[in-house]
Amino acid sequence: MKNNGNVLLINICKEKLHYYEFVKPVKDVLVKNNIKRFVRYYGDVSRGDLERASKVIICGTSLKDFEYLGEVGKFKWLCDFKKPVLGICGGMQIIGLVFGGKLRKKKEIGFYREKFGKVFLGLEGEKEVYHLHNSYVDFSKVEGFGVFSGKGNVSQAVKHRDKGIYGVLFHPEVRQKDLIKKFCLL
Repeated sequence: MKNNGNVLLINICKEKLHYYEFVKPVKDVLVKNNIKRFVRYYGDVSRGDLERASKVIICGTSLKDFEYLGEVGKFKWLCDFKKPVLGICGGMQIIGLVFGGKLRKKKEIGFYREKFGKVFLGLEGEKEVYHLHNSYVDFSKVEGFGVFSGKGNVSQAVKHRDKGIYGVLFHPEVRQKDLIKKFCLL
């Protein structure tokens, strides 16, 4: 399978330096695999950008950079969007909030072992993933989503049952770069 168009990377980082830690590593995975891409700051995403994109990745950001949570309305387009979307950490939180979930506090930093009950973008069984978050959305209460990994209410990997919308609370740009590639080649 090949990527037939441009992947839109959405940058939710208010601080410019955070781009280099959370967006550029995702972009680098695409560059390494010759996948066309373009980057937009979430406040600048236009209808034309969404039409031009073959897929969308909403990248994460740092623990102290959460201005985007006050502007979740800018992501309402997700409800009717027909193309695949991957939300990473803050991006997964945005997806959960857009679909009616509630934000909960829980700080996790570092490497954790997560069990994937079913194959999720190439991941299955127990995998070590990198967590860096203050909050999560409990997807067990968000209609339409299935949980592929998580403990208790803290979902680590989800997919919408009817749409190509995926979310991971962990950071695949750190340890699971193939997950990003697999998503782009869907």
